[in-house]
Amino acid sequence: MFGFLKGLGVTISQLPKKKVTVMYPEEKPDYPERYRGVHRFIPELCTVCNQCARICPTSCISLSGSRDENRKLRIETYDINFDICILCSQCTEVCPTEAIVMSDTFELASYTRDDFYLDMHWLHNNELEYERRHPDRAIPETDVQKKAGN
Repeated sequence: MFGFLKGLGVTISQLPKKKVTVMYPEEKPDYPERYRGVHRFIPELCTVCNQCARICPTSCISLSGSRDENRKLRIETYDINFDICILCSQCTEVCPTEAIVMSDTFELASYTRDDFYLDMHWLHNNELEYERRHPDRAIPETDVQKKAGN
């Protein structure tokens, strides 16, 4: 009986306090800058070094590139299988040019597994959407051009 009254006391003491519930679908929570969600990709910065694919513990990253007329490597394909990705962020830590970084996107629910194979274009669109939502966190255009060597 004492446990019941103690629990009831805790419940009643919480009633006048401000509610912290977020009405999720209508109202999105604000995630910190270092939140590990779905990757975002900046193809202009990628040097096709393959370090992200080598360090990935689940081997879910595959990429390929070719040399252009200036003998510089350019990315052609960059695919991530989010069916097995564990969002460990090791690929972002090892990337020398920060071409792959984490975002706050987490909504990938789907009825088919094929929707979890995300390519370079989907990841780049995720980067553009992230920059639109967080203009203060976006990489300035001049820095992207400097890193890309343009």
